[in-house]
Amino acid sequence: LAIGDECLGWLYYQYLLITGIYVLEPWEQSIFNSVLFSSMAMVIYTAYVFVPVHVRLALKFFSGICREQPESTMALIN
Repeated sequence: LAIGDECLGWLYYQYLLITGIYVLEPWEQSIFNSVLFSSMAMVIYTAYVFVPVHVRLALKFFSGICREQPESTMALIN
């Protein structure tokens, strides 16, 4: 359990260093984190809702294109 706490602490410290928010005051950090995490939540929700629909439509479109096409118009007449 202590190893997990150390790992989470290290990851949080890396997050602070990478984003540069370690120089902000605590209230500024909370506003930054709120904006960041709410933006990420909206991106994940949008991807969850709309990406499957677009993938299904793309597969339907490309499956229609990739079907066997008649070699000539004469094949359609006969």
